[in-house]
Amino acid sequence: MKGFTAALLVWALISPSSGGGGGVGETWPTHVACRDGGLEVLYQSCDPLQDFGFSVEQCYKQLKPNLSIRFGIILREDINKLFLDVSLLTQGSSILNLSYPVCEEDFPRFSFCGRKKGEQIYYAGPLNNPGFDIPEGKYQVLLELYNENRSTVACANATVICS
Repeated sequence: MKGFTAALLVWALISPSSGGGGGVGETWPTHVACRDGGLEVLYQSCDPLQDFGFSVEQCYKQLKPNLSIRFGIILREDINKLFLDVSLLTQGSSILNLSYPVCEEDFPRFSFCGRKKGEQIYYAGPLNNPGFDIPEGKYQVLLELYNENRSTVACANATVICS
């Protein structure tokens, strides 16, 4: 079953008829990362050339430490160093901006650190984060993964709806 899932992910990422990306004026489809228990997380790739797969295992208003996620992408850039920028907005106002080193040359945190262009990243496992309750509301989240050359590896516009 894992092979089928990986094949389906690869097909969805590179298929020109998948309904998104690549063409002028086209956008990638909106994906559901999780939907359960009063929380819904939707995302759309903001990279005009590439979509990716992402899901959250536990979808609760109380975000738990060591959240289990799945992420898959085919690299268009080498990642000797990898950084994540996150911006959180609500009602058009910025409430959080952070930058986090995911991969550093002397301190690779994940097995995919150091991968090269054309290779696939598939990560399924914990994402260490502080646990906290998500307040009711609708939030916009901009996430960008980029390498040491500031080239985009992946980016997403996400919507978090907590009721």
